[in-house]
Amino acid sequence: MVGVLNESDSEDEMPPGWEERATLDGNVYYVNHYTKGTQWTHPRTGRKKIVEGELPAGWERCVSEDGKVLFVDHMNRTTTYTDPRLAFATEYREISQPVRQRFDASSTALSVLLGRDLRGKLALITGANTGIGFETARSLALHGCNVILACRDVQKAQEAVKKIQQEKENALCEVLHLNLASLRSVRDAAEKFKQRHRTLHILILNAGLFAVPYMLTEDGYETIFQVNHLSHFYLTLLLEHALRTCASPRVVIVSSESHRFSSIQSAEDIHPLTLSPPAYKYWSMGAYNDSKLCNMLFAQELARRWPSVSVFSCHPGNMVSSDLSRYSWTFRLLFAIVRPFTKSLQQAASTTVFCATAPELEGATGIYFNNCYRCDPSNAALDPALAIRLWNISQEMIISIVKRDKLWYDLALK
Repeated sequence: MVGVLNESDSEDEMPPGWEERATLDGNVYYVNHYTKGTQWTHPRTGRKKIVEGELPAGWERCVSEDGKVLFVDHMNRTTTYTDPRLAFATEYREISQPVRQRFDASSTALSVLLGRDLRGKLALITGANTGIGFETARSLALHGCNVILACRDVQKAQEAVKKIQQEKENALCEVLHLNLASLRSVRDAAEKFKQRHRTLHILILNAGLFAVPYMLTEDGYETIFQVNHLSHFYLTLLLEHALRTCASPRVVIVSSESHRFSSIQSAEDIHPLTLSPPAYKYWSMGAYNDSKLCNMLFAQELARRWPSVSVFSCHPGNMVSSDLSRYSWTFRLLFAIVRPFTKSLQQAASTTVFCATAPELEGATGIYFNNCYRCDPSNAALDPALAIRLWNISQEMIISIVKRDKLWYDLALK
């Protein structure tokens, strides 16, 4: 489309018949009055924009009786449907934009943070009491970041905080109880967070399960799917306001190269009974691979829906010696054999920490990282139809549980 548009003195100028508008959450979209169609990308440049910040002095946003959003200029006594901030809309960087490599597979999380001062930043990390999550929390806390360790086992999380504070006495760490096998626990954890904090700068979705026997959560979903994807999806949505009301927020989703081996290849493959299969269709490795693709698809769709938030997914390393294999003696043995040839926990945490803090990623979003460098995910991970389908099905699965819990609560009161 861009190539057939008329010449203009400015590539950013709107072609005839086009109008620029903004959604309530700041996404700029473009209306073609000839075709009555809309699109997210600029008709000339093909790029996306967002509007941020407060309205100019003297302006007020109102909602009319018929539900339309109006902007009132009290100084000039005028009213318009056009957001005045559109004049200052900014572009955000796409996933195709190169990122300079400063670190590699041998880098540690602490080397990534060398010389950085993270005071004033608040990070929430799931599964932070052990393994890669602990090294991520430790590295951020040692550099001044206020870190919330969101964990199922509160006692182990408190012990992890003590370890960090033995290295740095004034390290700012706190514990938040979070059981990802329970959507009610996720909801409670989000409420407790909101009672203590107004904003969140960094959300790291690190916790995960691997090679577990078939089990259902209290919500009735297969455990790997719920812990690795569904509960993290729910937690992120519940923390939307805290993330989007602070400057330069980031969401880092720890995925895996295993996403390339997922059996999910089309939108028809995404269904509650395939995401959370019955026992006779369950294979733990397949469930893990599918959950890691869900992580990737969630990251892509979140980046599209929340353009003011930098969203990254990453692979920490292959067969890192962590607690991930604790449920299978076969994998514990295999992980032990390959341990001399794999990353240390500090090295495995480096890519997560890089995504969460690297200055050169400011304004970027939707990128997948391995060894602290951008790499291409699988074709399925970039399929927008898959991402939208997963988002919608995930919402439906959560809503069904929330409605069930509300019904049970209402009955209990009678």
